[in-house]
Amino acid sequence: MRCRRTHMLGHRDLSHSTVVQEQDRIRGFEGRRGQQAHSQMLVSSVGEDRAVLLGFAMMAFSVLMFFVASVTTVKHFVNSNWVQEASCVLVQAEVLKDWVDCRGVSTVPCLRVMVNLMGSNQSAFLHFDEDSVPLAPECFYMPKCQMDRAHHQAEVQELKQIFDIQLGNATSCFTDHTKHPGGAILTRKYTLKKALFALLWPCLMLCGGALLVGLVKLTQCLAHLSSEMCSETASSRLTSKSTQGKMY
Repeated sequence: MRCRRTHMLGHRDLSHSTVVQEQDRIRGFEGRRGQQAHSQMLVSSVGEDRAVLLGFAMMAFSVLMFFVASVTTVKHFVNSNWVQEASCVLVQAEVLKDWVDCRGVSTVPCLRVMVNLMGSNQSAFLHFDEDSVPLAPECFYMPKCQMDRAHHQAEVQELKQIFDIQLGNATSCFTDHTKHPGGAILTRKYTLKKALFALLWPCLMLCGGALLVGLVKLTQCLAHLSSEMCSETASSRLTSKSTQGKMY
């Protein structure tokens, strides 16, 4: 009887020591894993902070690009009234004898092109695009402001010969009867397609920055939930081991 009691006490002590060793091993493993997770969290937090800063920088730069695109393209498209398409017949192309002033630096020759608007039988001065209208109300083309007068003259005469061949032919043009009733332009520089294309890159950069910040925040939330679940699992394992030790 005494031998049996001694055997049961030895077996209980052995089981208790085994449980204690198992708990110490689990605590050591959890401690090492916690240290690894902490170091990994520090490294990931630095990368996440940089990614968030990059995302906010992209969004700030996109706002600047929106401002530049609005001033250079969208504003001109909204204020442009050259929307009425018409058919223009080339009537006359001549180089004016009096050279016009070029930004106060020098004088350049002026090529004047006259057209008739079909349907209204009105004459108008033809311009290349919207920007050339306020520079010279009667000139279709003016060379760049340079001091080489012979080069200017040859360049304008060459363009005049091209128009002389097209005299009497009809071509498409755009008119603005509200602000420029006596003018017409050959091509539109500011169109809806160009305005949307100018706003495309700022929109892409803004969406990319917002998406980057959102993904980083989502990753942080998932990592926090994962750490909470791991902590709860480790606590439940320690509780179960302790309960088993008490039962022994």
